Amino acid sequence: MARFSTAFVVLAALFWGLAGGIGGMLIADGWDPLVVSFYRGAIGLLFVLAWLVLSPHGSGLASHRLWFWSVISGLGVAGNFTFYFVSIDQGSVAVAATLMYCAPVFVFLVSFAIGLERPTPLKWAAIVMVMLGIVLLTRIYEVGADSVTPLGVAAGLLAGLSYATFIFGFKYAAPYGSPQAILVVAFATFSAILVWLGDADQTLSVLSTSSWPLFAVLGVVGAGVSFILYVVGLNDTLPAVAAIVAMVEPVTASLFGVVVLSESLTAIQLVGMGLILVTVTTLSVSSSA
Repeated sequence: MARFSTAFVVLAALFWGLAGGIGGMLIADGWDPLVVSFYRGAIGLLFVLAWLVLSPHGSGLASHRLWFWSVISGLGVAGNFTFYFVSIDQGSVAVAATLMYCAPVFVFLVSFAIGLERPTPLKWAAIVMVMLGIVLLTRIYEVGADSVTPLGVAAGLLAGLSYATFIFGFKYAAPYGSPQAILVVAFATFSAILVWLGDADQTLSVLSTSSWPLFAVLGVVGAGVSFILYVVGLNDTLPAVAAIVAMVEPVTASLFGVVVLSESLTAIQLVGMGLILVTVTTLSVSSSA
């Protein structure tokens, strides 16, 4: 299994990128972003639950610390999925995916605040470069620019912040139990939140609509299989390598948006996207080293 660890991480990132595109298709068809988010996580819950049933040893479910941090992780997943699809609804798949890729910047800022990371001039410079990339990507300097709304920008950044919350929750839950147990609690928390927030009529109508195969694929590739591949692959993948291959997600999502959904990006936006992707990846690699 160790031989395929990097391939597992690449596949997970690829699947997450495809999930953004599939979510964009469903939202374009009129589905509520919260409903799309709910089915992505609920189907993911079925997969990680099956993983826990097949491998129950060392689950740690008797530990209250595991439950606490796993619930925090679940709040992060709920925010990440929901804000990501809201950002897609208010802008585009490419912009939303790239903004969410800023998550490591939030991880660094939180790490600075609580003393896990030591701030250096290089790290601060990288964070400034990412902010510049965000300005170019979202074109907030242009009055009347309609490629993405302020809500879309805010939601994309909140998706990144939520992903950082998931990372911290998972990190602090890990010593107390198995990854599958943590993911089960996290996705159960996610599902309990989203089932109340989403449109109840739309949520039920998914089961009898012709769009249900897309919802099923979204859940399988966007949460079920991808999270399992990522966790398993990460065990034997160097953090620096994982940081680099994670770039597959926003690139895949962006290509999906341009090719399938006929979205477009200006030259300046492409420069901003490249600035964010290269800087965040370099920041992550240098930190793990």
